[in-house]
Amino acid sequence: MSDSEAGCRSRPAGRRRRVRAWRLVVALLLASLPWLAAAAAAGSGAPHAPALRDYAIDAWTTRNGLPHNSLRDIAQTPDGYLWFATWEGVVRYNGVAFTVFDRGSEQALRDNGVGALYVDPRGRLWISDSRGNVGRLEADGRWAYVERMPQWPQALVHDMAMDGQGRMWLLFEGHGLGRVEPDGRLAYIPPPAGIPLRASFPHMAVDARGRVWIGTLDGLVMLDAAGTWHRFGRGEGLPAGLVWPYLAPDDTVWLAAEGALFRVDGDRIVAAHALPDSGHVTTMLVDRSGALWVGTENRGIARIDGRGADWLPPGGVLPRGRIASLLEDAEGSIWVGANGGLFRLRETLFTGFTRRDGLASDYVRAVLEDRDGVLWVGNGGGLDRQSGDGRFDHVALPGAGGEEPSVLSLAEGTAGDLWVGTFADGVYRLRGDGLLRHYTQADGLPSGHVRAIGVTADGTVWIGSRRGVVWIDAEAGADGVQPPPAVPGLPQGLVTALAGIGADLWIGSVEGASVLRGGRVEKIDLDAAGGGARSVFGFRQVDEAVWISTDRGLYRYRDGRVSRVGLEQGLPVDAVFQLVPDRQGEAWLSSNRGVIRVPMDALQLVADGRLPVLPRARLHTEMDGLPSAQGNGSSSPPAILRRDGTLWLATAAGVARADPARLPRYLDRQPPPAVIESVHRDGQPVDWTTRHALAGGGRIAVSYAGLSYLLPERIRYRTRLLGLDSDWIERGTQRNVEFIGLPPGDYTLEVDAAHPDGAWSPRPARWSFSVRPMWWQRPDVQLLAALVVLGGLFALYRWRLRRYHARNRRLERLVRERTADLQAQAERLVAADRERSELLEKLREQAEAYGRQAREDALTGLPNRRHFDEVLARDLALVRRGGHPLCLALLDIDHFKRINDTWSHSVGDAVLREAAQVLAAESRACDLLARLGGEEFALLLPDTLLDEALLVCERLHATFRERVGWAGIEGLRVTFSLGVVACRPTDTAASLLERADAALYRAKDEGRDRLQAG
Repeated sequence: MSDSEAGCRSRPAGRRRRVRAWRLVVALLLASLPWLAAAAAAGSGAPHAPALRDYAIDAWTTRNGLPHNSLRDIAQTPDGYLWFATWEGVVRYNGVAFTVFDRGSEQALRDNGVGALYVDPRGRLWISDSRGNVGRLEADGRWAYVERMPQWPQALVHDMAMDGQGRMWLLFEGHGLGRVEPDGRLAYIPPPAGIPLRASFPHMAVDARGRVWIGTLDGLVMLDAAGTWHRFGRGEGLPAGLVWPYLAPDDTVWLAAEGALFRVDGDRIVAAHALPDSGHVTTMLVDRSGALWVGTENRGIARIDGRGADWLPPGGVLPRGRIASLLEDAEGSIWVGANGGLFRLRETLFTGFTRRDGLASDYVRAVLEDRDGVLWVGNGGGLDRQSGDGRFDHVALPGAGGEEPSVLSLAEGTAGDLWVGTFADGVYRLRGDGLLRHYTQADGLPSGHVRAIGVTADGTVWIGSRRGVVWIDAEAGADGVQPPPAVPGLPQGLVTALAGIGADLWIGSVEGASVLRGGRVEKIDLDAAGGGARSVFGFRQVDEAVWISTDRGLYRYRDGRVSRVGLEQGLPVDAVFQLVPDRQGEAWLSSNRGVIRVPMDALQLVADGRLPVLPRARLHTEMDGLPSAQGNGSSSPPAILRRDGTLWLATAAGVARADPARLPRYLDRQPPPAVIESVHRDGQPVDWTTRHALAGGGRIAVSYAGLSYLLPERIRYRTRLLGLDSDWIERGTQRNVEFIGLPPGDYTLEVDAAHPDGAWSPRPARWSFSVRPMWWQRPDVQLLAALVVLGGLFALYRWRLRRYHARNRRLERLVRERTADLQAQAERLVAADRERSELLEKLREQAEAYGRQAREDALTGLPNRRHFDEVLARDLALVRRGGHPLCLALLDIDHFKRINDTWSHSVGDAVLREAAQVLAAESRACDLLARLGGEEFALLLPDTLLDEALLVCERLHATFRERVGWAGIEGLRVTFSLGVVACRPTDTAASLLERADAALYRAKDEGRDRLQAG
């Protein structure tokens, strides 16, 4: 019987059977109460998983690459791949693409109808199909099948399970059991008399005692280790009809029946949970936290933990129909295989609320909780209010032209009124459920862009406009909008943030930050803390300080002093919209690139100057459940902390909620494991699972993946090819790499993966291979070619030698026939040739001497200015091309003229020669020491950072100071002043010398005999 037929079995009918069923439900409820109480007590100190409503749910169907929408089974292999069993083959998923293996694949299956998947203790994937075939995926990527014996049923293998002896048990549809021994032998156990194996259900389990538990449509059966069959039913408290087993990771055997769950405790069957109105339970899962998940025939999914059962019904995201399989992957996500596609429930730190939850618009600008605990959301579609069931109800506001206004800001007055600022429709004042007043231009309100509303302690409502602040004395019953106070220094442009902190009004604008205090305006000097902030987006008082959110990070104002925490101090973004401290000591910062979470204490320490950078700043994005990483600034409030401790944020795709108390459940993710998926050489596939010797030349293309299923399209990659390059090369999100024309040799390709802003995998994926030389690169061919060339050269030599001897004999005859004057002429020619050679040798020696003189200082023997300029140009080219560090030091002997005037120029020359010898002896071999002229020397330090250059210069300085008796004159001390600079990428030779010279002159101006870094 197929699983579809089994699902269509009719339920027990008749009043008597319904009464028995309800009695069973009541008994199970009573039995489960102690367990629920104990679980709740045990888990009271740990944060719970969120409600199923708060899980992010992703879905895939045939439109996304699945070959079939019914997924019978799901498995994950140790390498991280997910595998799905369908009626059209087995599917491998890497987070981005589905790879289908079927009868038409290169690694073909024997049948497309895959019945079950099983990952054995060695990490090998087993599959079964509808024709009784059982196969295993080998390390080389090939499917190895168990060869069937004649009596082996050609029927669907419902399920597989391996016992402690390594024997694989198989459950055939309507044909009993099979067993594959570790040595490959097969055993078939036909259905025994009285045991309803022919009506089996596609679930079996083998427990730690070797007992094989099998579900059937007529109760539970078990084959013990001794080979004895047992049948269980009403005598053990089980209901009539379908009962099937599930083996949990802790080796507990659970039993599922209609409306109830049981647990095997030794030799007893114990009632565990009642699931009224659940219908048929079709699949189960115990997750890593001990929660029990169940899938049903047509009632959706339930999670059972210490708080009871939480249901995710069908019809919203889940389809109506059978939940066939459940799996928790290595990252804690729950995968659901249904008759209508593949689904993934992902626990996220943030929960998004959008138009599907009742919001008028997903573009949210402001969130506010009033004194009654009601949450208000301002968005592009107007104003919404959260109701008791968590959904949002729209609050109508009259807008221009009959359209709902776009809400930019919210505030609550001291009397409890709600003030609503809009983009182009003025300000609304609400009391209770009704509109109290609508302020427009007719009331004195400047037109457009009410991005901020602030309320001070005296009840004054301040409204930020495009032309500064206006105010309404709401407590005094004033009915109109008052113009800005006549106070010098108030901002006159667009106001982007307002905050009433006590009696003071903090004002943020495109002109910076200021405070209206006691009838005076104090301008906050943000420039004093650096960063160059211009636009202010929010204020937050924390203890005795006010934190200011700007387009250049956070500024803290305390006791009249301003300090900054920005990009340079470890914040991952520049612009921050709002800071919200939670009750766990964390600060949450909204921005356009996500939500930054940092310890509040660390912010204080960095602002105090006691820490140079933030030790931990975590950026949360869509991967953490945010509807959008883009928060909305220049509106208020963009983020709040509610009384229940939850954090709410406005984003460009909805409003987001996070519970900081659940952070312990949401620790930093492990880096995704990297895998190599395919290798092609010149378009032809290569079996990369074994070491290969590839023919030389051609193009090698390698595809790889990082096996994470949490926004896998944003995983970063890097590669390096050992044997060619020892450095990692960042590939961004690129999932392949190509090598063309690799030289012969041995190579290992390493691939690493990381989440955005996360750590790299500790163990990269590796593929080792070698490249064979082309035929002309082979040593034997090269040796043969060398022998042929040598043979040819030898033959040519012999031929030319014979010709020479013949010619020589002719010349000898001619010489004897020549007269004595010809002999004398020959001697003169030889003498002239000798003289010419001697002259050429003298000219060469003279040219070499001129060359040395052109690049060598005559007095000291050091390279001169010309040689120095050539090397400096070369090193600057290396800096621009490869980013190598470079430092330049200029030094000048102090009071050298006094030495010449006191002791004579010959003594001065001797001092210069000795100085050159000392400097050359203490300089490194890789450095260039040159005399630029007079008493000025230059030291060029390639591949050297400024700190290292200063150490070299300090050593030279110390050597000079220790030496006495220069030029043989007792008591004569010689010192020098030195300026050293590090090369910048934009430096030219002239600019680098100019900066070094400036540093040298600062050293002289500060008293000489010292070093100065520029």
